[in-house]
Amino acid sequence: MMASMEVSREGIGMSPILILFIVLCFYFTFIFFEALRKGDERIIKQSKFAAIICMAIALINGTIY
Repeated sequence: MMASMEVSREGIGMSPILILFIVLCFYFTFIFFEALRKGDERIIKQSKFAAIICMAIALINGTIY
């Protein structure tokens, strides 16, 4: 009975990393919208790329663990 109630601890260590990448994704998304309003093309490209990479890492990390 107790064996079926054990909690896997593999995913617990990945939770802070997942949260970090989601927060970074939102941060870079906000930077993207601010740069879009200002019209700064370099920051637009960099922040869009960073937001996409952070979200991809968070999604891949969530599916693996």
